Amino acid sequence: MEHFDLCVIGSGSGNSLVNRWFRDQKVAIVDAAERFGGTCLNAGCIPTKMLAYPAELADLAREAGRLGVDTGEVSVRWGDIQRRIFDRVDAQAASALSYRERGEHVTLFREKAHFAGPRVLQVGDRQLSADAFVLAAGSRPRVPEIAGLDDPVVAERVHTSDTIMRIPHLPRRLVIVGGGSVATEFAHIFSGLGVEVTLLYHGNRLLRRADTAIGERFTELLSHRVTLHLGQELASLEAAPSGQLEVGTVDADGVEYSFEADLVLLAVGRVPNGDTLNLPAAGVDVHPDGRVVVDAYQHTTADGIWALGDICTPVFLKHVANHEMRVVQHNLLHPDDLVEADHRYVPQAVFSHPQVAWVGLTEQELQDAGREYVSATRDYSSVAYGWAMEDAGHFVKVLADPATGLLLGAHLIGPEASNLIQPLIQAMSFGLDAPTMARGQYWIHPALAEVVENALLDLRLGR
Repeated sequence: MEHFDLCVIGSGSGNSLVNRWFRDQKVAIVDAAERFGGTCLNAGCIPTKMLAYPAELADLAREAGRLGVDTGEVSVRWGDIQRRIFDRVDAQAASALSYRERGEHVTLFREKAHFAGPRVLQVGDRQLSADAFVLAAGSRPRVPEIAGLDDPVVAERVHTSDTIMRIPHLPRRLVIVGGGSVATEFAHIFSGLGVEVTLLYHGNRLLRRADTAIGERFTELLSHRVTLHLGQELASLEAAPSGQLEVGTVDADGVEYSFEADLVLLAVGRVPNGDTLNLPAAGVDVHPDGRVVVDAYQHTTADGIWALGDICTPVFLKHVANHEMRVVQHNLLHPDDLVEADHRYVPQAVFSHPQVAWVGLTEQELQDAGREYVSATRDYSSVAYGWAMEDAGHFVKVLADPATGLLLGAHLIGPEASNLIQPLIQAMSFGLDAPTMARGQYWIHPALAEVVENALLDLRLGR
């Protein structure tokens, strides 16, 4: 049995952990995925945003007429869009793989693996051991049990986020099942590129983790772009005589509905990959939802085994995985000076149309906790750049402690929300109160960021 100083399972953020500081260690990296580099690079953050941007351009071209600019009919070259994305992404994945294959102190294993005992890993037909393991195997799209999905004719036309971006041709009609960030981003992407999109969701509003005001407004605005059916559960999939897929749903009253589409995208959440590793054999405990149990230092319940990213965190976000990677990296290198992961202010963004971003607590969470707070909301249309955009329906909402002025949460919906939220994240992370943030610096006029400034100034604080 070959022994290593360190074994990392996963090639996303876990692969980034192994840098020059580990050059004196004998390291194993284990990843059997078709494409090296993890979900973000190959089937997540990066390619989806490279799709969302041209979809946004197409939407803006269609909307330009109301500002006096006529662009004509929008034409989409799907093949060119895909080549722009995957020529770059695939080359990056291949380069990362080649780099690891050439590493003098790193051995790469491209086979499926599972634990055979404490700090003993079965990789293909051989075993390896290590002083330390890092579980960074990520997550996969959830595929629910659906009547009809076992039919190969049906299955080949049902996709997840792992496969939908590499389809050879745009469908005419697409049904998306789900109501979270993945579902709504793809709803924006494909509707922007000219596909007739129907979005099915069991809840009564989209983005259920967002502040209610944000979720309700987002649901309203997206319904102008896609056909939206709320309160319906996916029940069946069937090949229709027309050559389409017949998608069956049922509502809370038992009423059945049917929709036809060329393709179906299942975007109903993700599953941590810990269940593929035989973690009980390693002494690693998991939560009921399958996430690996870790402490504040990202250490599991087994001696010498750490975890990071989707396999253990409740929020499947690349920036969370990267933060946890840096924590694990430090703690491996400095066992006598451990640092804790900081999950106080984890921001999220949805790159749909419109964009949504938030950080901290929602108003509903504050109410449920019985905490005192003040709230202020500012429309984009209230500032000069909002006038320039002829903006309608978008806003910034901030929540603060009335006594200290410290922000408790920030929630944005509208263009550039993912960028506009950053100073609010910074304020929360470094304890900057709202009045100091609003008046302690210049805000460029007439930049769109003035909507953030004015929202802060609108807070009615007790001082």
